[in-house]
Amino acid sequence: MKNSKLVYSTDGGRIKEGATKTAPAQTDGIIRIRRETKGRKGKGVTTLSGFELEEKPLKDLAKKLKQICGTGGSVKGGVIEIQGDHREKLVEQLTKLGHNTKLAGG
Repeated sequence: MKNSKLVYSTDGGRIKEGATKTAPAQTDGIIRIRRETKGRKGKGVTTLSGFELEEKPLKDLAKKLKQICGTGGSVKGGVIEIQGDHREKLVEQLTKLGHNTKLAGG
């Protein structure tokens, strides 16, 4: 028998496989714009969902919208979040860009 004092082996374990590219979710083609405060300590954000865009074009669109509103924001899980209440301005801009928009929520 072989007297091996092997401490670590790369034979198995957590090996990452190649990154899989996820396709954008199928939607009905309507961009829903809503104002949310839940989980944000009372601070409001405007969320935009329903885009059929991949990650890179979605981030580029989010950047353009943040510049138009003059505020910050982010993209999380295919949803664009813009800080503050900018629903009317966003509806106007997205309509100019050719998107079908709808104000959602109360």
